[in-house]
Amino acid sequence: MVEHDALGATREAYNAAALTYANLFRDSLRDSPLDRAFLGAFAEVVRAGGGGQVADLGCGPGHITAHLDELGLAAFGVDTSPEMITLARQAYPGLRFDVGSMAALNIADGVLGGVLSRWSVIHTPPPELPVILEEFRRVLAPGGHLLIGFSASEGPSHLTQVFDHAVAPAYRWSPDHLAALLRDSGLAEVARMVREPQPTDRRQFQEIHLLARKA
Repeated sequence: MVEHDALGATREAYNAAALTYANLFRDSLRDSPLDRAFLGAFAEVVRAGGGGQVADLGCGPGHITAHLDELGLAAFGVDTSPEMITLARQAYPGLRFDVGSMAALNIADGVLGGVLSRWSVIHTPPPELPVILEEFRRVLAPGGHLLIGFSASEGPSHLTQVFDHAVAPAYRWSPDHLAALLRDSGLAEVARMVREPQPTDRRQFQEIHLLARKA
């Protein structure tokens, strides 16, 4: 059971690293104007599409969920790690955080105005990614938007590449390939935002943010 093994290993790894991760990233948006801009654009298109609840999937310690709330979205967080959810509830007691799997979300069909997947798919084995993308499509309302962030693979022939991640095995994706998987799942690419690596970045990878819309 590849999915079960990968999910379980990732959950346990993030449980063990939860406090360190929270301390490291809690204030990460403060010095990241481009990330704030990407999230701000996402918030605007969700509101323009009629609003509705927004799920931050793979929310970790909840700091991005809290930022979406500050932007005026009805945001809640979901993460596979119970330790991460405990930290998120402690830090942001006024917001909702649930333990859950992106492969089988406890969310009704077609009820969300937006889904944020910010580096939450990077630990997904490539054969399992279409299942998760289909879950994203399923829970979005017609016209709802997905913003998915990931690191880009290199070279036109490289659809995915494994990279050394501090917590769990992880994958980089070809932006064109991932956009095609989104399209196959019923999510049409609206915009693509590329952040080039900076000299101070530990990993010299392009960061990709794909904005997609459910027809």
